Amino acid sequence: MKRVASAENLLLIDVPGHINDSEILSFLYTREVNWQHVNAIKTLTDFNDTIISDWLNVSVKTFREYKKPPTTFKENVKEQVLLLLALIKHGIAVFGSVKEFDQWLNRSNFYFDNKSPNAYLNTVTGLRFVDDRLTAMEYGDNV
Repeated sequence: MKRVASAENLLLIDVPGHINDSEILSFLYTREVNWQHVNAIKTLTDFNDTIISDWLNVSVKTFREYKKPPTTFKENVKEQVLLLLALIKHGIAVFGSVKEFDQWLNRSNFYFDNKSPNAYLNTVTGLRFVDDRLTAMEYGDNV
């Protein structure tokens, strides 16, 4: 398992453990989503700036700017960052490690039209779909 710095562990504690509309909205309206959250995505996963910028629908240059304080994000980017962190937290809980979750995200899968789940992380609907598949796995579905 990739060793995660304590700052990311502390940050993840407050992030919802799965994608739930009321928890996500509450977080977005009561807490700040900032450069620390973007850095956490990079630190928690083995994905590079190009892949993560694709998930956020921004250029690599813009993504790298997001990692610098004190950047202010648009609301849709805040939501996407929070959803990604919630998905990562859920994936770690299901697979037991970041490495296993990353491998699953990169592997083509019948339930994702023979694409990798990673290909679905650039939209809110895709993030929800991947999160739903994780929940199905928790309850015994072979995903």
